[in-house]
Amino acid sequence: MLRFPHDTHTHTVYSDGSGAIADNIAAAEEKGLTLLAITDHSHYLGPKTLNRYVREVKRWAGDSEVKVMVGIEGNITAEGVDVPEWMAEKLDFVIASVHEWLETPEEYLELVKAALMDENVDVIGHFGANFPYIGFPGAEELEEILELAETNGKAFEISSRYQVPEPDFVRECIRRGIKLTFASDAHNPRGVGNVSWSERVFIKAGGSREDLLFGEFL
Repeated sequence: MLRFPHDTHTHTVYSDGSGAIADNIAAAEEKGLTLLAITDHSHYLGPKTLNRYVREVKRWAGDSEVKVMVGIEGNITAEGVDVPEWMAEKLDFVIASVHEWLETPEEYLELVKAALMDENVDVIGHFGANFPYIGFPGAEELEEILELAETNGKAFEISSRYQVPEPDFVRECIRRGIKLTFASDAHNPRGVGNVSWSERVFIKAGGSREDLLFGEFL
């Protein structure tokens, strides 16, 4: 059993997931989650589809004992995060993630810095997932990321799918008061709630409910 049973990063057929919104919520109920977020990819959702998406999440949420939030996962690109104000204002929160293939950690961090200064962004998704392939940044570069997150009130997810960020980074977030979330990044209902790795790293780093972005719901 999870001590902090929540999953704030899941996908459905509204983007590249295989299950319906109702299926993800049912899986969350079955696994004993207290909080679930539906966070489909931004580039699948135009104005009309977004409205339908938000309505459907809220409709199924009303029938569940699980707290269900409606979010989105935006793409961090060289032009910024592809979640405009008209989209963000209809959502509970916004995740921003790097999905592009890059050559160096410096390129990756420049994109993340832009997201950390974007007022529409709440959470940085799977931070560091590219590092094993493009190289790991130095301590000074990570310090700049942490300072920006702290200054701008941004959170990081602890991704069980990619097993990032590094435990030392999580520990430093906790020390600085930077909020964290657990994320399965599930693309099918079976994967919803698979956040055991996230919780283990969080607890080992000394985390408590107060260190979680949505701790009041847990």
